[in-house]
Amino acid sequence: MNNKIQYSALFFAALFFLNSCNSKKEEPVVAEIEPKTETFLLEKEKLSTELRLPAELTGFQQVDLYAKVSSFVKLLKVDIGSKVKKGQLLIVLEAPEISSQLAAAESRLKSMEAIYATSKSTYNRLYETSKVEGTISKNDLEMASGKKNSDYAQYQAAIAAHKEVSIIRGYLEIRAPFDGVVAARNVNLGTFVGPAGKGSDLPLLTIQQQDKLRLAVSIPELYTGYLHEGDEMSFNVKSLPETFKAKITRMSGALDLKLRSERVEMDVVNTKKDLLPGMVAEVLLPLNAKDSTFVVPKSAVVNSAEGLFVIRVVNHKANRVDIKKGREIDDKIEIFGDLSLKDKLVKIASEETKEGDIINE
Repeated sequence: MNNKIQYSALFFAALFFLNSCNSKKEEPVVAEIEPKTETFLLEKEKLSTELRLPAELTGFQQVDLYAKVSSFVKLLKVDIGSKVKKGQLLIVLEAPEISSQLAAAESRLKSMEAIYATSKSTYNRLYETSKVEGTISKNDLEMASGKKNSDYAQYQAAIAAHKEVSIIRGYLEIRAPFDGVVAARNVNLGTFVGPAGKGSDLPLLTIQQQDKLRLAVSIPELYTGYLHEGDEMSFNVKSLPETFKAKITRMSGALDLKLRSERVEMDVVNTKKDLLPGMVAEVLLPLNAKDSTFVVPKSAVVNSAEGLFVIRVVNHKANRVDIKKGREIDDKIEIFGDLSLKDKLVKIASEETKEGDIINE
């Protein structure tokens, strides 16, 4: 009896084991679903960015003074750092030959003045006498008139020659053309100077207006449309910790042929004399768009061999739209093309998406 029970138990255990081994779990069948494409509606924004560029500070007015005539430095009335006023005498030059020419011109002028006065007096007397008929011949009167006119022309030539020498004599006095500071001096007493030769290698003096400076910066072509006269910007220099402000005063309106950039200038008031001409500054220029423009995420723009484009979704189909890009700020980019407000664009575009492909939104 016991053996039968043992055999029955073994039979059921074996049967249970076989059933367990033969039973298999059926794996669920998952249908492949095409992933959805993320899209967004095109909107306009006003981008405001800042551009850092190197710039140069120069005197608002600056001039190098040279000698007009060959001469020697006789008096030197200023030195580096001297403040000068407009018309102030700075240097007196000496040229003895010019003094001799001036004396000769004065002598000739006085001589021609006396000759002309005599011929004029003679003509006047003859003319008065000729009023009595038969006293003076017409030929004598015409000769006296011709002599008077000739002497007058010689007299005028003497005046012009004297004026010319006087002007050259005036070149021996070097005066300040405007209020400023002597920034450089390259001569000493007795130095030979002139319009040519070794005496003309360097200017006698350099005068700068330093209470008002000129800040010049070259703006790359890409950003020229964002700046306008009157725009305020800030700048700083390495030697000073503070930040200075200035407004755009002048724009060249043309691009430099070498750098392809536009020269922009700002006037800087420098009453404290903290800033020095020749300093290199770093300018922070605000680039504010005049009008709102289309702005999209950078991922929406495809840069391929075929060009730049975005993918517009029209009736669930892809439509490539060629664009031109503008400024880039962080993860946004400014675009221009045949687009309209509220157009639906693919947010993460790919070159693999072809024209007419189905877009699953």
